[in-house]
Amino acid sequence: MKSRNRAKVVVVTGASAGVGRATAQAFARKGAHIGLLARGKAGLEGAARDVRDLGGTALALPTDVADAHAVEVAAEQVEANFGPIDVWVNDAMCSVFSPVKEMTAEEFKRVTEVTYLGVVYGTLAALKRMLPRDRGVIIQVGSALAYRGIPLQAAYCASKHAIQGFCDSLRCELIHDESNVRVTMVQMPALNTPQFSWVKSRLPRKPQPVPPIFQPEIAADAIVYAADNNRREVYVGIPTVEAIVGDKIAPGLLDHYLAAKGVSSQQTSEPVDPNRRDNLWEPVDGDRDHGAHGSFDARAREFSLQLWANKNRVWLAAGALALAGVLAGAFCVEERNR
Repeated sequence: MKSRNRAKVVVVTGASAGVGRATAQAFARKGAHIGLLARGKAGLEGAARDVRDLGGTALALPTDVADAHAVEVAAEQVEANFGPIDVWVNDAMCSVFSPVKEMTAEEFKRVTEVTYLGVVYGTLAALKRMLPRDRGVIIQVGSALAYRGIPLQAAYCASKHAIQGFCDSLRCELIHDESNVRVTMVQMPALNTPQFSWVKSRLPRKPQPVPPIFQPEIAADAIVYAADNNRREVYVGIPTVEAIVGDKIAPGLLDHYLAAKGVSSQQTSEPVDPNRRDNLWEPVDGDRDHGAHGSFDARAREFSLQLWANKNRVWLAAGALALAGVLAGAFCVEERNR
């Protein structure tokens, strides 16, 4: 049986930058042992330093999640060093900003292998270890785009849609088997991560997240919450709720809205450097640590009221019921005194 005092063992893919980096930092603050998987050496070393500085224990494992064998080997190394994995976070991703008509088959394949199959491979490695123990949590880092595709990111949106369908199937099977292993998908809004500085792009201007933009620490907070609370999905930020609910109500209207606004909203006013490198096939600036944040700090929000309310919805509902009871009681007293 798991000791209540044992530090959690956590695996984070895509841990060298962005949401993965912020997630590793958040788990480190809780004293976790963390296996860090990513391609970029400098980013992994930086993430490991962060974890140690914040009170956790780190194991940096250079890994391309598109390689199923490499993911399995990394999982073995984590358990050999730290013991049984409690939480596996699938965050690694890549994308291409491009009209579909200008994409190549190789680009679609690469984005799918990293963003979708990387999640599948990570999940398989986690299940192999968690199912026999009948415990563990698998967290898939999703997006509002898992439900609502947007122009210029067809490969990424398709991969996130695929993850959502994969999770539905897996969740049903876990319930059927009466397993105590949990799977949760955390649907994210636009985030200020370094990916917009290195994503492959055919746009005339620099790529940007679709505003409003949130800091990656908000995403990390939601992921840590999902690890500790049994939630099927966690929506992060009002824009995520609007996109998912809006697509259920009026998908055709959203098609036309995004056709009019979706291209310009994903670009800044600055032209792209013609010598710009991208990370589709290999890490960019492998000797440079990019950290968790991108270049949009001045525009990024550091708090999400929606996420706070989502995390505290039981208490808010109880408070609302209590208030309703007080108001009803006051109304009845007033009526009797008339």
